[in-house]
Order: sequence, then C-alpha cells, then structure tokens
Amino acid sequence: MSKFTISQATDNTIQNVAPLFDEYRQFYGQPADLERARSFLKDRLARGESVIFLATQGDRAVGFAQLYPSFSSLSMSRIWILSDLFVSTSSRKQGVATALLEECKRLAIHTGAKELTLETMKSNLTAQRLYERCGWKRDDIFYTYHLVV
Repeated sequence: MSKFTISQATDNTIQNVAPLFDEYRQFYGQPADLERARSFLKDRLARGESVIFLATQGDRAVGFAQLYPSFSSLSMSRIWILSDLFVSTSSRKQGVATALLEECKRLAIHTGAKELTLETMKSNLTAQRLYERCGWKRDDIFYTYHLVV
C-alpha cells in the first residue's frame, strides 16, 4: 500500500484538485473543462461554501472529497452533504477513498453535525460497497426528487 496524506484544500492547492474534479465530472458524463473546474472550486472555497479534502501521494494528487454544509430542519442540526468523492484510477484499492471518508467523518464530528449524507448512482455498485463497508446506511424511508429549472 502506497503512503498518502489527506489535507484540507486551500486556495494554494486548488490547482491540484481541479484536474481530479474535472476527471470526476467526466466520469459522470460531463465534458472536460479544466479551467471551469478550477474556477468553480476556487469560488466555493473563496465563499466558504464547501470543504475539500485532498489526498496526495508524494507531490501527486490522487483523490478528493468535497462537502457542502447544510441543515436539518427536523432535527435542527447541521449536516454535511458529501457531494463529490473521487480517486484516480491508478490509486484505487489502496485505502484512499476510505481515508477521505474518515476525514469527512472527523469534520462532521468536529463541527457538531448530526450526520453526513450522500447520493450515488444506482449503477455505481463499487461506491455502494465502499460506503456500506464504512458504515453508511442506505435510506429506505425518503425518496429524492429533483426539479430542473
């Protein structure tokens, strides 16, 4: 297993996250656009709208997780939405995703959040197995609806 480190991304390290973010978006069928990816991430950080964790092996970025803060009205508590989790193909099966999930959990505990939440495609069985192995539970009470505007 290769050694890797997890750190919180900053304006100075966002250029290392952007190529991974662009690759993540392409995985989900979006066109490549590295400059727009970089700009989007910089804006999220500058506005305090997300927290991004970056996994590196040496000086190479190998994975990231991006979370957005939110709240639960019913429990009147903070929650974190794990919007994005991605590990480069060459660094998979080395514990990077598990370490990123653990860092997300530490953030939730540190900020007094009630829970972490995420969505994944029904066809992404590999991710589902990872989440379940790490203690995440699939919701069987609520449906998710979207309205495209």
